[in-house]
Amino acid sequence: MKEALQFYIDGKWVDPVTPKTLDVINPTTEEVIGRISLGSAADVDKAVVAARRAFETFSQTSREERIALLERIIGVYSAHLPEMAEIISQEMGAPMWLANAAQAPSALAHLMQALEVLKTYEFVENKGSTRIIREPVGVCGFITPWNWPVNQIACKVAPAIAAGCTMVLKPTEIAPLNGILFAKIMHEAGVPAGVFNLINGDGPTVGEAIAKHPGIDMVSFTGSTRAGVAVAKNAAETVKRVAQELGGKSANIILDDADLAGAVTGGARSCFMNSGQSCNAPTRMLVPKARLAEAAKLAKAEAERTVVGNPATDGTNIGPVVSKTQYDKIQRLIEAGVKEGAELVAGGPGKPAGLEKGYFVKPTVFANVRNDMTIAREEIFGPVLSILPYEDEADAIRIANDTVYGLSGYVSSGDPKRALRVASKLRTGNVHINGANADFNAPFGGYKQSGNGREWGPYGFEEFLEVKAVMGVEE
Repeated sequence: MKEALQFYIDGKWVDPVTPKTLDVINPTTEEVIGRISLGSAADVDKAVVAARRAFETFSQTSREERIALLERIIGVYSAHLPEMAEIISQEMGAPMWLANAAQAPSALAHLMQALEVLKTYEFVENKGSTRIIREPVGVCGFITPWNWPVNQIACKVAPAIAAGCTMVLKPTEIAPLNGILFAKIMHEAGVPAGVFNLINGDGPTVGEAIAKHPGIDMVSFTGSTRAGVAVAKNAAETVKRVAQELGGKSANIILDDADLAGAVTGGARSCFMNSGQSCNAPTRMLVPKARLAEAAKLAKAEAERTVVGNPATDGTNIGPVVSKTQYDKIQRLIEAGVKEGAELVAGGPGKPAGLEKGYFVKPTVFANVRNDMTIAREEIFGPVLSILPYEDEADAIRIANDTVYGLSGYVSSGDPKRALRVASKLRTGNVHINGANADFNAPFGGYKQSGNGREWGPYGFEEFLEVKAVMGVEE
């Protein structure tokens, strides 16, 4: 049992203003593995006071001072990598191979990327007699999710530190223990008091207080589109900057000249990874109508090869989904797919055989899905793949763009130029061609209801800068 009943405010661990606790549940065992305190608006007030005071000095630090600080954070984080991976696996269900290979190291990658950007970024440039100066935006409020928990913490905290901002973080209350460890890492690395503050709590209380707070200059939120709308409304009263990374229903277009077997198998595997709990997962697979049956057979085989089980067990491909709430939602949507007439190819309702305890979901494949079906419209956030047939390239592009979301897209083709042409027509923030991996130097974010603003690399760094023009400068 990990007790984490204090918040990190102004460089110290402090008790909440009003005691209120929440159990942390291991989704594999459904047992309590920890306990946190839930904060209030009063706790946010304390953290904002500390952050505003710290901003006065931290915003004036030199590039070299912030480089040195990031290097210390990177060193301390690296030493805690195994512990971070273990915590993430226990509290949100990622298999240990994934926790070690991606979940925990992704935060390190963001820290290192922010460091590289900071080393060469031009904060001042002259245009004639006008000087353009980029300055830290101020005190930032961060609200982060449970699916890639420390990744989403670091991709906000790292560039904010690099830019000279101070911050108040509310990590997810569903998987909060990695955030506690992250705060300990920041303290051990010698982050100045008040620069980084952490308050646990729920969205309607602490999240809302952060979004509304007049002492917070920017709020960066990652989560559902529904919650993102609430954050934006609450932030509007104080006209603060809002950056959001929200939901997705990403299309995976497999063109008629692609390696169908490789593209379908890889696409299904990507959809199922992390138990389908990735906002950019390729959940809508678009295949030529004439090859639908072949694609369905390939996806079925991949679903049946996918080993669902205890995250700590070698050979497990995917673990449980994060909570009973998520499990129940996924089950409702699978049942909606069956009810609306989609062809159930693999998986389906209920838990996999032998896994009665834990929030385990069968890797599920639907074929003959229409784009107006619920399973093609709503973000399921589970290991559920929908295969949609298309008539021709133009039809595939039309179907792909026929969604309120626009986070990611995928295109497979034997002709790289054709793939690039199709990618250019997708209304999404990023596109992966022929299975290309994510790039931590590239901007990450969405069009439409998938959000606004960008994270990662130089574009994410600039989200934390204000731009000032000073006219009449004489050299």
